[in-house]
Amino acid sequence: MSSQLITDNAIVKDEWVTVIPPEAAKEVRKQAGKVVMFKLTGEDSPSEDQINATVLPENGKILLPLKVYLKNKDALKDRLANNEIGIWVDTHEEIESFKSEINDINQFPLIAVRVGKFADGRIFSIGTQLRIKFQYKNDLRAFGDVLRDQLFFLKRTGFNSYLIREDRDPHDALLALNDFSNPYQGAADNSNPAWKRFDRNQQGSD
Repeated sequence: MSSQLITDNAIVKDEWVTVIPPEAAKEVRKQAGKVVMFKLTGEDSPSEDQINATVLPENGKILLPLKVYLKNKDALKDRLANNEIGIWVDTHEEIESFKSEINDINQFPLIAVRVGKFADGRIFSIGTQLRIKFQYKNDLRAFGDVLRDQLFFLKRTGFNSYLIREDRDPHDALLALNDFSNPYQGAADNSNPAWKRFDRNQQGSD
C-alpha cells in the first residue's frame, strides 16, 4: 500500500506511529459532536480515563495526544531527547493553555493537528499561531479529514506535512501545493506580500 503522507513536497513513508486514546478512534468522525458535548457538559476530550488507558509503544517514533504526553512526560524524557516523541492536538484544544507546561516547543521534532471535519477552519489559525507566535521550527503536520483543496492554504499557514485521507489520491493531493504560483498576501510560509517580492521597476524595463 502506498503512503498517504506528503512531507516537504514529496510522498514519503511515515516513520511515526500515531497513538489514539482508546475509544477515541471510533469517535474521530464525530469530532464536531465531541466539541459540542464539551461545551454542554464540560467533559474534556480525551477524558482522564482515556489518557490513563492509553498504551504507548515501547520503541520507535510515536506521535502522542498532547495531554497523554503531559501525563507521561517524566517517563518520556529519554525518548524525547532521542527525537522519538511528537505531539498532536485536536482543533478545539487551546495550545496556549498548555504552553507553560512545555519548556521549549521546539524540543518536539513533530507537532500535528487533527482535523475532525474538513469544514473546521481552526487548523489554519493553529498553524499560524505555532509558526509565528510560538516560533515553532520543526515539522508541522495536518491529519484527519484533510482534503486536497486545503493543502495549499495549510502550507500558507505553516504546515509542511500532510497525512491524506485513505480514500484520496496522495499524488493528486501533491499537485495542490502548487495550485497558485504567487499569492498576494504574506503568510507563515512567506511573510512578504507580493509587492515586496517583485521589483516593479525591473519588470517595467523588460
